Amino acid sequence: MTTRHPFHSICPYFAMFPEQFVEEQLLTYTSPGDLVFDPFCGRGTTVFESLLRGRRAAGSDINPVAACIARAKVTAPQLNTLVDRIDELESQYPRDRKRIQSPTPFFSACFEERTLSEILFVRENLSWRRKRTDGFLAAVMLGILHGESHRTELCLSNRMPRTISTKPDYSIRWWNARNLRPPRRDVFSVLRKAVMFRYRMPPAEQAGLVHQCDARSVKRRFKALAGAVKLVVTSPPYLDTTDYAEDQWLRLWFLGGDPQPRTRLNKDDRHLQPSSYWKFLQEAWSGVHPLMAKGSTIVIRIGGARFGKDELLDGVWRSLKLGMAGRRLEAIHDGKTSSIRPRETSAFRPAPRPANVEHDFAFRVT
Repeated sequence: MTTRHPFHSICPYFAMFPEQFVEEQLLTYTSPGDLVFDPFCGRGTTVFESLLRGRRAAGSDINPVAACIARAKVTAPQLNTLVDRIDELESQYPRDRKRIQSPTPFFSACFEERTLSEILFVRENLSWRRKRTDGFLAAVMLGILHGESHRTELCLSNRMPRTISTKPDYSIRWWNARNLRPPRRDVFSVLRKAVMFRYRMPPAEQAGLVHQCDARSVKRRFKALAGAVKLVVTSPPYLDTTDYAEDQWLRLWFLGGDPQPRTRLNKDDRHLQPSSYWKFLQEAWSGVHPLMAKGSTIVIRIGGARFGKDELLDGVWRSLKLGMAGRRLEAIHDGKTSSIRPRETSAFRPAPRPANVEHDFAFRVT
């Protein structure tokens, strides 16, 4: 069994498919050197695993957290540059920094005072969009920002799930009911240890390409890849399942967002009606269409509590045919079904009604 690369778990969240799923598609539908693309790349599993397997790879995601994590994995700098940058940040941090103003009461309950001061300093000084080293450190910070601090020192917060950021008022009530206080964590020390932990294995030999953009616009953002993509492996947002911006609000704050949850940061973060959902996917496939090579393959993992397998297959099939008008599509199989693991958040809050299975569909593009 292949050892899992530590980069894969830099920062987990919902809607992640395992790298073994990507590996299976790569071995089935591509050869080394082929180009693989994911228009809903999330934390970058498709793009990064493709690079590890000797393929070229690119991806896009509209959400900043996803784009930050995925880009970090596929453009990882040398370890020594990361350590030097952490040392630089630590040396610049003013040890006599005056009492900081907590953005909201939640932050005082979530982070020990000195820890919060250091988090704010790192947040203010990382140019994660412009500098590759800072981008990787930002991705690692997102992974250690919150989690089950009673189980690991590589976590900065009071006890929280690692996959999502629970709501402020709920979190405070939950902590107070259990008399939980945030631990003191030295941010620079934890960040340094977390980086070393991820570099137990070297990065991929070649770099990939990730843009933060709407899937509809990939034909413009990835113009140089026109007609070159041999395989798409992706998992679009599921209908009425989760709101990405709401679930990732604390990580979004670290990247420069609001210090409180916001719903529908992007209009497609959570579709409630099937008609608008399938229209959204049609428009997404239309964006991907110009990138596809002749004889390429599209593999889609999809689910949803309101859809059965036949409904999903029909919806995906119709959205693809409309979005890729002018291309001939052939279903490779009638779908493969797998179970969804229970959510980590069940220890913190009742989980919403989820889909308990998801389905994989594959299509040949000619």
